[in-house]
Amino acid sequence: MNLANYLSRSAMYWPESEALVCGERRWTYRSLEEDANRLASALDARGCVPGTLIATVAGNRGELVVAEMAMCKAGAVRVPISPRLAPAEIEHVLADADVKVVLVDAKNSPMVREAVQARGLDCRLVVFGATEGEIDFDALVAEGSPEPFSVDLPLDHPAVLNFTSGSTGTLKAAVQTVGNRLANMRKMAMNPQSTLSRESVYLVAGPITHASGMGILGCFFRGATVVVLPAFNVESYLETMERERVTNTFLVPVMLNMILASPDVLNRDFSHLRGLTIGGAPVTPARLRAAVDLFGPVVNQGYGQGETTSTITFLTAEEVVRGIESDPDLLLSCGRAVFDTEVKVVDERGQQVPFGEIGELVVRGPDCVQEYFHAPEATAETFRDGWVHTGDLARMRADGYVFIVDRKKDMIISGGYNVYCSEVEAAIYEHPAVVEACVVGVPDERWGETVKAFVTRREGSGLTEDELREFCAGRLSRVKIPRIVEFIDELPRNRSGKIDRRQLREHEWTGSQRMVG
Repeated sequence: MNLANYLSRSAMYWPESEALVCGERRWTYRSLEEDANRLASALDARGCVPGTLIATVAGNRGELVVAEMAMCKAGAVRVPISPRLAPAEIEHVLADADVKVVLVDAKNSPMVREAVQARGLDCRLVVFGATEGEIDFDALVAEGSPEPFSVDLPLDHPAVLNFTSGSTGTLKAAVQTVGNRLANMRKMAMNPQSTLSRESVYLVAGPITHASGMGILGCFFRGATVVVLPAFNVESYLETMERERVTNTFLVPVMLNMILASPDVLNRDFSHLRGLTIGGAPVTPARLRAAVDLFGPVVNQGYGQGETTSTITFLTAEEVVRGIESDPDLLLSCGRAVFDTEVKVVDERGQQVPFGEIGELVVRGPDCVQEYFHAPEATAETFRDGWVHTGDLARMRADGYVFIVDRKKDMIISGGYNVYCSEVEAAIYEHPAVVEACVVGVPDERWGETVKAFVTRREGSGLTEDELREFCAGRLSRVKIPRIVEFIDELPRNRSGKIDRRQLREHEWTGSQRMVG
């Protein structure tokens, strides 16, 4: 078994069809297959055996897709790292995973090099657009052979380490296997709800390291064209939609909000669009209605996690329209279980609760991972009796529709990125003027949720909101820095004497239809 065999087959069937577009660069299926073979054989010649961990730290570019296919061919374990992470977080991931090769763009190479040197890691850098003295990505590809390259792998062989923040704020990695990734591809390509075909053009608007990039292999399986947007902004997104005649795309709610606010959007032609999926964070009913008004009856939404590799539940375009026309409750739902995924809502003992009652959503299926990397305690907490415990509180209707109503874990989803309250609080507490702090997610029209910190200061301190944010900027990645800071005299307490986070959150969400953004 090798996931890249599906690329090879498409290159055999449709060699001159366009496979990949990014900026000015375009690959046919033949040229993409040859570049992936070259890179896989070059990595093999340099000692990258199956199981070697290779990280990527770069903004969106077509070469990242080439690299992903090459790593599949060579049996390497891909470690996608968002460049938005703080330097200390990147250093942690590289050391924890014992990464041997990092594919990095010129912008981020100094930071990665410092991280490698700080930990004394045995790790080589391959740079997109390298300068003298560095290993250049294009030069490395040129070293290899275009002849077919493929390593047979068992289904339980690790394919991707998907690092996300844990309940304590520490980054941990869901170990996605070849079998998990195969199930993800099968779900996307073969599900009756899918609109993908050979004529499809799929636009990757968000980071390849996140949910936007999860559908790429499924597109190659179907012989579709993948268009990668180097960086998201409304103008380039809309221009690309029209120029490439995009049929399918994926947006997180913050992107959708920016598009809906653009005065230029009404002048664009979306007649070729067949499917627009919203995911990565909850989307409000008002935004779903506005999206359908703009794009037509092609808007759907999905819900998933890194621990499940792909979509758990899906609300189809037809169901969105039904929600608008006759069943408004549906617009608060994240849909029903997809394809071979099973879901249920359980109580603290793991027993299924009656329809309509709230409990924790648990999931199982062939795309669900079995463990976290180097984290046995977190593994035991999340993966129990064959089920993934999502940490999300939900209710389910008798007809299978799932409604996420709150989070069991203290997690904020801001613009599609996960932020854990404990991690932000740890940084705030380092400031000498802070006595206590409590962080919550609050409603935000643009980001879905944003980070708010309630802080009590030491007596006589003149600490300001801007000063505290600047302090946090040296310790947290940008998305985790509190956008709102409220200084109060005393934080509320529960019966145990602990800070009452729920009371603060409920006050901020008063009037909202659900407790997540």
